[in-house]
Parts: sequence; structure tokens; C-alpha cells
Amino acid sequence: MDIQWYPGHMKKTKNILKENINLVKVVIELLDARVPLSSQNPDLKDLTGNKKRVIVLNKADLAEDHHTDAWVNYFKEEGYPAVPVSSVKGHGIKQLKAILGNYKAPSSKGKRPTRAMVIGVPNVGKSSFINSMAKKSAAKIGGVPGVTRGKQWIKIPPWIELLDTPGILWPKIESQYMAFNLAITGAIKFELLDYEDLAYRLLEFLSREKPEYLTARYKLKKIPASGELLKQIGINRGLLRTGGEVDTLKASEIILKEFRDGLLGKITLEHLS
Repeated sequence: MDIQWYPGHMKKTKNILKENINLVKVVIELLDARVPLSSQNPDLKDLTGNKKRVIVLNKADLAEDHHTDAWVNYFKEEGYPAVPVSSVKGHGIKQLKAILGNYKAPSSKGKRPTRAMVIGVPNVGKSSFINSMAKKSAAKIGGVPGVTRGKQWIKIPPWIELLDTPGILWPKIESQYMAFNLAITGAIKFELLDYEDLAYRLLEFLSREKPEYLTARYKLKKIPASGELLKQIGINRGLLRTGGEVDTLKASEIILKEFRDGLLGKITLEHLS
């Protein structure tokens, strides 16, 4: 899986970051708590220079708590404040605002707004995060990469202003491991992917790490051999074509969607140990 996906709007995003980085005090880097390293753009350091950075492990409600805690400590040891956040539930927002309070700028007329740029890969949940911060629908939300196409300033009363930017990937993802993690969590456009290959890889991981999730969700008495597991799930879900052939593509789409929606359980794909 050698992913090369760098459409024009991502080049535009890179330019937006460069042009506006000096307008902000701090960068809020959103990572997917299920794949923190794979969702961290390696170009970010060059794009943001020496700006202060706060790590938000978003979608923490979909990840395993003990792994998320380990990642929070990892980033803190790297020198970055880190906080787990569930944007859809509003968890972690208060803690994040407390961290941002460290970057308030004093002013003779009180407090000037603290401006922060929100950065992350596509589909990491930036719009949901901003709406949770603002406690209203301030940013457009979509379930596929590429919904936010231009920069947006959002005021978070009483003292924060956020610059929302479109999701950005780096020009070529050479690591098979990272490409898989980004694809399976939805950071890469659907039409670029082989759904069945992704489903097979995910099922291999779950068979090894979380077999009880598979047996419970898909009503399996036991986990069959890897080549038969996808077919068995399709059979149990009644996904049969005329003639009795299993629709493995439809089964793959369902498995991937249910993983992304957290219906299989809380799952972290990247472990520190």
C-alpha cells in the first residue's frame, strides 16, 4: 500500500499554514488516539517553526484508556502538553482550555484573545473538536476527508480564537504500517483503497489482540482461519449474492465502518509496548 495522495487543496492548506502561522500563539495538533504516531504529520515541525504546540489525542472515546494514558505520558516526555479528548462527548475540553490558559497574553485593557491554529490529518475530527470547544456548530462536519476546504476563524468565548484549517497529509506515505493505520481510520479517501485488503488486515489484528470483540459482535462461536473469517462474518450478516456467494466487499465495508464508529469496542492500533 504505497499511498501517494496530495490533491491541490492540500497544497493550498500547506500555504495557509505558512501564511498564517505568525498570527497564532500556539498550535493545537489533533491526533487520532487510536493511531497517534501514524496521524502525526512529519512535515508539521517545518511548517510551524518554533511555535508552542499542544497535543490533543482526539477520539479518545474510541481508544483504549490505558494505551491513551501511555501516549499522553509519551508526548509529555517529548516536551508537549497532551490531553485526551472526546469531541463528540465534550470530554477533555475543560482540561485543554486550562492548558491553553498558560498562553494567555496580558494586555493593558485586560486580556487579548489567545489565537491558536488547529492542525491535523483528514478526518481526525477537527470540526467536531472545534464545535465542542465552541459549544455550538461553528465548523462544518463531514465523515470523509476533505470537507474543510479553507481557513476559518472561530471565536471561543471569552478569550480563545481558533483558526481551523483543512486536513493535510504529506505528499507520499512510504510506510506500509502508517498507510494501513491512516486508511483504516479514514484519513485517506475511500476510492484509493482496497476495502477487502484493509478488512483482512484489521481482522488479523483483532484476531490476535481482541478476538472476544469479533466473537461478540459477529456472533462467532470461534475465530476461523484468517482466509475464512471475512466470509463467515458475511454469512452471519446474511450478505449473500444470488447463488449463495458471500459478498465479501460489502462485509469489508461493514467491518471498517463499525470499527471507525467504535461499534466493535474501544481499540487502539498503535501500542507503545
